[in-house]
Amino acid sequence: MSNITREILLKYWGYTSFRPLQEDIVDSVINGNDTLALLPTGGGKSICFQVPAMTMDGTCIVITPLISLMKDQVLHLRDRGINAGAVFSGMHNREIAAVYNQAVFGNMKLLYVSPERLITDGFIDAIMKMKVNLLAIDESHCISQWGYDFRPPYLKIADIREYIPNAPVLALTATATPVVVKDIQQRLKFKRDNVFQTSYERKNVTYNVIKDADKYGLMFRLLNKTDSGSGIVYVRSRNKTKAIAEWLQNNGISATYYHAGLDAKTRDSRQQQWMDGKIKVIVATNAFGMGIDKPDVRIVVHIDLPDSLEAYFQEAGRAGRDLKPSETYLIVSPQDITTLKNNIINSYPDLERIKNIYDSLCNYLMISIGDGQDQSYDFDINSFAASYNYSLSETFNSLKLMEREGYIALSDALDNPSMLWISAQREDLYRFQIEYKKFDILIQYLLRSLPGVLSNFVKIKEEAIANKLNISTKIVTEMLQQLDKLDFLVYIPRNEKPQIRFISERIDSKNFYLSDEVYKNRKNDAINRMNAVIEFVNNDKTCRSIQLLRYFGERTNKRCGRCDVCHSNNKMQITGSEYNNLEKIIENMTKDRLVCIEELLRSIKDYHEEKILETLRWMEDSGKIRINGDMVSLK
Repeated sequence: MSNITREILLKYWGYTSFRPLQEDIVDSVINGNDTLALLPTGGGKSICFQVPAMTMDGTCIVITPLISLMKDQVLHLRDRGINAGAVFSGMHNREIAAVYNQAVFGNMKLLYVSPERLITDGFIDAIMKMKVNLLAIDESHCISQWGYDFRPPYLKIADIREYIPNAPVLALTATATPVVVKDIQQRLKFKRDNVFQTSYERKNVTYNVIKDADKYGLMFRLLNKTDSGSGIVYVRSRNKTKAIAEWLQNNGISATYYHAGLDAKTRDSRQQQWMDGKIKVIVATNAFGMGIDKPDVRIVVHIDLPDSLEAYFQEAGRAGRDLKPSETYLIVSPQDITTLKNNIINSYPDLERIKNIYDSLCNYLMISIGDGQDQSYDFDINSFAASYNYSLSETFNSLKLMEREGYIALSDALDNPSMLWISAQREDLYRFQIEYKKFDILIQYLLRSLPGVLSNFVKIKEEAIANKLNISTKIVTEMLQQLDKLDFLVYIPRNEKPQIRFISERIDSKNFYLSDEVYKNRKNDAINRMNAVIEFVNNDKTCRSIQLLRYFGERTNKRCGRCDVCHSNNKMQITGSEYNNLEKIIENMTKDRLVCIEELLRSIKDYHEEKILETLRWMEDSGKIRINGDMVSLK
């Protein structure tokens, strides 16, 4: 099978070989095995399901919560000549039906679906008619209550397997502790444990924690000394992204800002400018980075403490994807730990308060009890919060908890272009043009200029149509709306507004609840993850890389030799390679006998005495050797 998969890899992606572990994962899936793949950020997870999808007969269903990534991958697959589609919150019901119809009858190879769609009748009806060859689950840590981003809709995936019993599961994630690894496989009903995992170690990335009250000044110096490549500055608040970007611009560093509150066109434009190297630094919230594969990120700076080491590791991991030396800095001021603790507390408003916000939301959107299921609404969170005198933070956090429980689905401002499908039968086209002559020129243009418009939804730009026909955009829009009413076509106007979709009908507030998995247990887990961040920041004795690797279950004593801890504990500035070489020499000399420190110093001629002594101290601290007086022995 390897020859076939390599041919597909070359044909559609232009690669002559797979990255480490990719081919093993692909072969495992093609052989029908449930598979969990733990690959680092930028490790090529999508290839692991896209290649099998093209190798096997049928359709691969990809479940992912990342709508922007979903849209981006579908676009790139189509550019490669691969039939792919997506269904997510914010789409019109008729557009969703058309995608499902194409998946069932149109030889679609990959269908991307957001997790909240799994329980809808439309999705279940579609997969029962489809030949599903693989069920791929991106961000699979979301299925585990022990994961840092647990999402209850993911729990429905196991139920979906009952409709497609012959399709193997491929679960993918970049970050999972040993507990989460086990939980993912159990919740997805793996037939047997089957994990492919690369080391979390990033040998070219240096992790630094620096305590400094002057965050802006230090950030400026760090960014300014980074001569080549680009940088990312992560902050927690949207307002801070703009303030810092403007401050950097005023101080001579090319910068822009990015957060989920910006409209989709602005987000895409700024991201592309940064990707193209026209802007050096992008200041962003955690909304930025998923699916971004920019190789030359030389520096990542965290101005605020992250909620978890998983989030920190994933964001810092956007540095150095080209395997060249790169730096990451977590800048900590005295009040940051208190701020982090308050943030965690505020992320879980009082249950009664959440219940009140749910009622207010339904009233704001004019949804009666028993109504609203599977309906989408334009939603401005600022206007809603102001209308009921709620703070923005408690509103946002309450809505996120409702989303996790499965009541609603939130979407940021998405650039959903206008869509068009001529639904009239071919035999009715001519009759319609004769009967409604005023539409003749528009209909002829649509049929001539939009390939596939008779069978599927296609994207249109009203302005472009207006220019071609030498009429106003307003007239084009009005004509399309009239043709929609006449059932000649289906017209879905462009929508850039944030939306909220009710997954279930409105219930009486006295029946509203949040499960322990979403609220109580998750709050406790958040506190534990917060404590891990605090411990990481305060531990100035153990190499940063070692701390991170141990958190993710890798037992190692191999220090990086470059982080702030290694530098401060290493007066002679021992490099990682020097330390590793000295460690091997000392291990060989002490393998079968006790050796006097004096003898070691005499025998190892190529290294300074202080470096040898420093290596001995580190080896003793990590439990590799025992020093008794002036005698050294291997443990």
